Amino acid sequence: MNTPLYDASVPVFRQMLDALADLLRKGEAHARERGLDPDTMLAARLTPDMLTLIGQVQRASDHAKGAAGRLAGLEPPLFADDEQTLADAHARISRTRDYVDTVPVRAFDRAAERIVTLPFGVPPMPAARYLYGFALPSLFFHVATAYAILRHRGVPLGKRDFLGKYLSE
Repeated sequence: MNTPLYDASVPVFRQMLDALADLLRKGEAHARERGLDPDTMLAARLTPDMLTLIGQVQRASDHAKGAAGRLAGLEPPLFADDEQTLADAHARISRTRDYVDTVPVRAFDRAAERIVTLPFGVPPMPAARYLYGFALPSLFFHVATAYAILRHRGVPLGKRDFLGKYLSE
């Protein structure tokens, strides 16, 4: 079974979702050490016209589950964007990770032949173009922006935190 789009997507989604959860945990610990309410970080943003930290988490979740589903020929689940707390954010990441983990490898057998249609008006595109040109860059953007928001709030993070456990496995 040759599943290059699975190999290029699902392990990366897992890595980045796990890294995002770890970034949030470190942000929470940083806030608590300073006597701050960690949940207030969710409203932080880099600039007024960018999404908040929770918005970055939601979009990262959407790109991971959306791509896993679309590449496998499945309808990805829709999650309401109603998270209010870090516990809610972690639950969303966990639900996303659970979904990504349930997408069968065999569902990717014909992924390279699929045409992906997105719900926001861009022309349909081949699955590989969707993955490499949109889904992965978008996931990286939102996780990196969450990282940047936390760094801007003084959370001591480094590149290894962004990369997650990849280097230690």
